[in-house]
Amino acid sequence: MVRVILPLLAALLFLVGGCSAERNEELYRQQAYVFGTIVDISIWGSDRELAERAVDAVARDFQRMHYEWHAWEPGPLTELNAAIASGGRGEVVPSLRPLIAQSRVLYERSEGLFNPAIGGLLRLWGFQSSERPNGPPPREEAIAGWVALAPGMDDVILEEGGLTSRNRAVQLDFGAFAKGYAVDLAIERLRALGVENAIVNGGGDLRAIGRPGKRPWRVGIRHPQGQGVLAALEVQGDESVFTSGNYERYNEFEGVRYTHILDPRTGMPVKGITSVTVIHDNGAEADAAATALVVAGVEAWHRIARKMGMKYVMLVDEAGAVHMDPAMAARVIFQEPRPVDVRISEPL
Repeated sequence: MVRVILPLLAALLFLVGGCSAERNEELYRQQAYVFGTIVDISIWGSDRELAERAVDAVARDFQRMHYEWHAWEPGPLTELNAAIASGGRGEVVPSLRPLIAQSRVLYERSEGLFNPAIGGLLRLWGFQSSERPNGPPPREEAIAGWVALAPGMDDVILEEGGLTSRNRAVQLDFGAFAKGYAVDLAIERLRALGVENAIVNGGGDLRAIGRPGKRPWRVGIRHPQGQGVLAALEVQGDESVFTSGNYERYNEFEGVRYTHILDPRTGMPVKGITSVTVIHDNGAEADAAATALVVAGVEAWHRIARKMGMKYVMLVDEAGAVHMDPAMAARVIFQEPRPVDVRISEPL
């Protein structure tokens, strides 16, 4: 998780009807609950009327995306998944078409480690729910049965106005990707309305443009093994910072923790990595890569990161060791207590 650090701002945060707004002479900030998380929009240097109009437009966009992209609440995506399961042709609403198309590309680049076709597996583990799952894990036979069907984005055939699948086990769930894609669309909307300096932060994953005055945006990366900040970094121009980790959503049963990031190859929760943070110029690609690199693990992250076009990557493994490429190492500023074991890879 990434949090925005604004040390110069001491404005009071007011909560009204589920949303909040924060303002001083330069900053306009509003929050809303969508995608199961708090989305924070901060705009710097625009007049209040423009900022309010821009934030309202983004909030409406987010609500529409939430409805059209949700994997288990009734809507266009659940209807599409029902059509796939029945072996029929499903209707694809316009907002889903580019999401599906880009997912297929990223699926190939990640060697299938980023795979939005695993909705059935997520449901099997109880992770298609707004509540944390509880109870025993799925039976080994059920997991093995899903793995044998091997649904992937290469099974999806996107046609004009519709979609079919060669594999009825495909169930689309864009939870590892939709937030990044939505953040990208929000930045496009803000720019189109004349906003030059802003951060759109979806539950700690963000994309920033411009800068707040003379300083760059400064953000903190949450420590995956505690409540503090592992590292800080400066973001300016146009960059996205996304983190995928196993420390927030999980099921714990009889002392064993089963994380929500699943390996499509085994059907099992990922082990060995607690978090991956990437910096990239595209939120959707950063979001997908962060998930794929958690699945790739220490052994394969460098190869997968290179194939997915990432230049700044940091992994934290379960032992607390930090793995980074040199470009990322040059940007992060570790907070105290600094990690003891830091390993720098070859350049990406």
